[in-house]
Amino acid sequence: MILGLTIILALVLFLPFTVKAVEHNLEVFLFIMGIAAAMISQVLDGELFIKALEDPIHITLAVLIAGLLFRWLQSPMEKGILGMSKAIPFRLFLALVVIILGLISSIITAIIAAIVLVVIVSVLRLDRKSEIRLVVLACFSIGLGAALTPIGEPLATITINKLNEDFFYLIKLIGSDVIPAVAIFGILAAILVNPKESSNGLNAGLQKESYKEIIIRSVKIYLFVMGLTLLGSGFEPFIEKYLLDLSPYVLYWINMISAVLDNATLAAAEISPAMDAPTIKAILLGLIISGGMLIPGNIPNIIAAGKLNITSKEWARFGVPVGLITMVVYFIVILIFG
Repeated sequence: MILGLTIILALVLFLPFTVKAVEHNLEVFLFIMGIAAAMISQVLDGELFIKALEDPIHITLAVLIAGLLFRWLQSPMEKGILGMSKAIPFRLFLALVVIILGLISSIITAIIAAIVLVVIVSVLRLDRKSEIRLVVLACFSIGLGAALTPIGEPLATITINKLNEDFFYLIKLIGSDVIPAVAIFGILAAILVNPKESSNGLNAGLQKESYKEIIIRSVKIYLFVMGLTLLGSGFEPFIEKYLLDLSPYVLYWINMISAVLDNATLAAAEISPAMDAPTIKAILLGLIISGGMLIPGNIPNIIAAGKLNITSKEWARFGVPVGLITMVVYFIVILIFG
């Protein structure tokens, strides 16, 4: 059984980056891998299947509703962004963009927050270097903030469902760490982003999304979370054998691989109800902080970089140093405060 799960884990970790067909159909691939893992662990029964059907409902509805609202309100939103950027000091505006998107991502979902970010960046028309810095800092903020509720992003959904906790569990567990970090990323945006307009910036060429695109995205999210639920349950024996006895500090640094792998997949494989709160906290902080370092690490990164044509090298040049410094700071916080 352990051998079978190890093979599945290797496939999940590496195939999306080596096989184009898997990369372009990641949701279906994870769904298949989830079923395989659950079958190998002999946990695939009616109860688990019903749970896997129910788990994605909230985040899927949130993505669908937010997508529709965004489609209907995109034009006035663009005008409002431009007007607001001229009405208040620009550096304050940049800080507020990063902070507000980070905080509301837990309500409107990380996906919609990333799309709003793309609209804002397209409207502002700064120089390319400044816009990349703004996007990276905002995606760090969104990735952190979205982890506070189960509708924010799949990582939070999977964590809540695996631990069988209430809606506000993650806010209570990591809110005191996440909210200050969101504010700090906002301050960094105000300091590090050049406020001068430029014609040499990022251009998304945004068009209003069709209803078909919105529905397809919602279905993909449903399959994605369903697959992760099955994957997480299937990997319980693997977790019990290899991870439960590891120090939270070791797990924190191990989860730097979240920079190149989707953090929800790792959360599904790692988190167990048998773990204590400090261990879960260390795992989550390691995942959501390092998830902003490189493009593949988080959904907002993938969406923003794709729509704005940011290369992996451009992202890493700024994202890796920011992420490493943040990881070190929060490791010290964990050591001192637990």
